[in-house]
Amino acid sequence: MIWVTGEVDGKKYKEPFSKGIMSRSLNVADIGIERAHGIASDIEAFLIENNITEISSLDLADVVLNHLKQVDPVIAGKYKNWRSLRTSKKPLIILIGGASGVGTSSMAFELANRLRLKNLISTDMIREVMRKIVSQELSPVIHKSSFDAYEAIRTPSIRIDSVIEGFISHVDVVNVGIEAIIERSVKEGISTIIEGVHVVPGFIRKDLLENNNIIMFTLIVEDEEAHKQRFYSRCRQPWVKRSLDRYMENFDTIRKTQNFLVQQAEINDTRIINNVDINETIDIMVSDILEEFGGVENVKQKS
Repeated sequence: MIWVTGEVDGKKYKEPFSKGIMSRSLNVADIGIERAHGIASDIEAFLIENNITEISSLDLADVVLNHLKQVDPVIAGKYKNWRSLRTSKKPLIILIGGASGVGTSSMAFELANRLRLKNLISTDMIREVMRKIVSQELSPVIHKSSFDAYEAIRTPSIRIDSVIEGFISHVDVVNVGIEAIIERSVKEGISTIIEGVHVVPGFIRKDLLENNNIIMFTLIVEDEEAHKQRFYSRCRQPWVKRSLDRYMENFDTIRKTQNFLVQQAEINDTRIINNVDINETIDIMVSDILEEFGGVENVKQKS
């Protein structure tokens, strides 16, 4: 048995060396599960060959990084940044926005698995909670979908497209809940992914974005036909109760909301990703996160 020792909040701990934990951490660097298991096994073999039965987490970090540098310096750099991010005192908050049907939910789920984050929140759920709090009479737009909220505007503006005006009004209400979750995550130190159509660049308070480990992505599907096919794929699932006809009838307005999201992302310097390939999208997001918030030498093994 090989024991890994460390210290958390002034208290020492000891836990068995785990190839599973290590391989999952290695996989963040996008080396594949099989290769990650192989490298973890090589490290275990190194410790056994050198009669090491107890090692500190920091010393283990040196062993891991030295081994990875010999295998692939690029992987070593990604892994080092990822571990520094995991041991940061600040939580990581990832915001993923995009129009209906572009895949924010799927990408958030995959990213959570890759980064081993447990807290994943949909803005649709936030909206549902707010519908219980805010009556339809008080805020009719929140009781509509993001793409047809314009139908509930009592006095439309003559200076802005009605679809966009409805979308903005819809987002404004849900954004109160998004900011509350961000504030709570920062206060409690809880890493969180928030995804949904209501994550719009320029709507969240700048002080929240500037003072914390918060990164935002805007997903799009540039090709209209590919975007339509996403709805066909989504609605054919037996557990999905949403109507395909409703999405198709409102497809033009959905595309309008995407154009608005792109404009907002460009104005606010937010990363825009054409979500065509799942793996490519995840790789881009992980690379951006590691580049933005990684880079410290401290590397620890955590269960």
